[in-house]
Order: sequence, then C-alpha cells, then structure tokens
Amino acid sequence: MKLSSANINVMVKACRKAAKIIIRDFGEIENLQVSLKGPGNFVTNCDKKVEKILIEELQKARPNYSILSEEIGKITKDESFKWIIDPIDGTANFLHGIPHFAISVGLEHNKEIICGIIYDPIKDEMFTAEKGNGSYLNNQRMRVSYRSKLKDCIIFTGGPTSESKDKDKELALKEYNNFSSKVHIPIRKLGSASLDMAYVAAGRCDGFWQRNLNYWDIAAGIILVKEAGGFVTDFNGENEYIQNKTILVTNSKINKEMIEVLK
Repeated sequence: MKLSSANINVMVKACRKAAKIIIRDFGEIENLQVSLKGPGNFVTNCDKKVEKILIEELQKARPNYSILSEEIGKITKDESFKWIIDPIDGTANFLHGIPHFAISVGLEHNKEIICGIIYDPIKDEMFTAEKGNGSYLNNQRMRVSYRSKLKDCIIFTGGPTSESKDKDKELALKEYNNFSSKVHIPIRKLGSASLDMAYVAAGRCDGFWQRNLNYWDIAAGIILVKEAGGFVTDFNGENEYIQNKTILVTNSKINKEMIEVLK
C-alpha cells in the first residue's frame, strides 16, 4: 500500500467532500428527466456547488496556490503552484442519468503536473498519481497494458461535439474512419476524457485520442498515465498537446502505430 503525500491527502479529502453533493444530486436526475423543465439548470448548479467545495477545501489547505477551474476561470496567486479543476467531467452523462463521470483535480508546479486525482464517485474509484511515486487505483498500483499490436487493442476517443468547428468535425470523423477501416479495432466513446485517460493508466483500454480538449480535462490524466508507464503526446509524437490541443494517450507499445493511423 502506498504512502500518500500531504498534497494527495488534501486532494482526496476535497474530492470526497465534493462527491457527496454529486451523489445526492445524481439521485435527483432521474426524476428530472421526465419533467418539462429538464435537468439542465439543475446540473449547472451542481457543477458550481461541487466546484465551490473543491476550491474551499483546496484553499483552506493551500491558501497561496493559484487556481484554474472550468466554471470560474482563474484565481491568480502564487503562479508556481496551481490547482487545475474540472468539477464534473462528463456532464452530458450526468445530465442524462448515465453513471459515468468524474471529479478531476491536477496540481501544477512550475508548469508541470506533479499530482493528479480522478475520482468516479458512483463507482467509488479513486485514481491518484504523484510524480515519481506511481499511479494507483484505490491504493493498488496501476500499470498501462502491455498489448503491442494495435489490432489487439481497444481505443477510446471523444469525437466532435455540436460546438466543434466544421474542419475539426471533418478531421475527427476522418481519424475515426481510419481506425475503423484500416485497423478494424473497437473504438469506444464513453463521454469523459478524464476517465478515458484513467482507464488507459489502469490498463483497461490501450489508447485514447481527442482534439480540442481544455487543460482541466486532461491535467490530472497526464500524470496518471505517465506514472503508470504510458505515453502522452500530441498527434505528431511531440509534447505540444496542450498548445495545439491534440492529445494522444497510449500504453508504451502502440504510440507510433497510432500516430501513423491518425495521419
């Protein structure tokens, strides 16, 4: 069993407290599905409540750290340390009563992610990682899969959304077709980028690619995958995935083969 650092303990405490709100409100979603008003505003309010709790708990323990969060944007303090927060990653799933979403919190130090937590409150799965100390699922060590041939793999993606530009939609569909027609492998779209990355780290799937994700979508997942022995690159195999918003996450065996298919 791993020994958790002070930062990880702070993050775990914040996530568990915020998760109580998510679990309670998720129980109300099913009733709202059949109402004329629908659950949209309810989910937005839940997102904000969860974010508020996370920020309060993190600031209580680390009052001088800066924050970047999906709903409120930036809180600028000591820029050498920054919390990167996505209160509910997978809000469309949450909105429709699908139990697949997560709280995602990363800690950046001098522009590098050094800690990350992705917490699935419905399944009570806590994915954690810290630089140099490995990746864990509920305190059990995680490793990426060892599948070396793409034809034997399962790959996740996010695909375009209604807000995507036409060019990005065309590129995403081309990439999907490349995997389906050239390699003939199963492609899954589960609706939560953070959990997609956590599942690569846990060896549940072998790779993940997506365009136009925000930093808070991927921050915690970056350290999870790296500490589990996986690769995080852009579509060219470089480290510019934050700048150019193309991210490719794989086990240590199939990165180059996936890059060739994505071209």
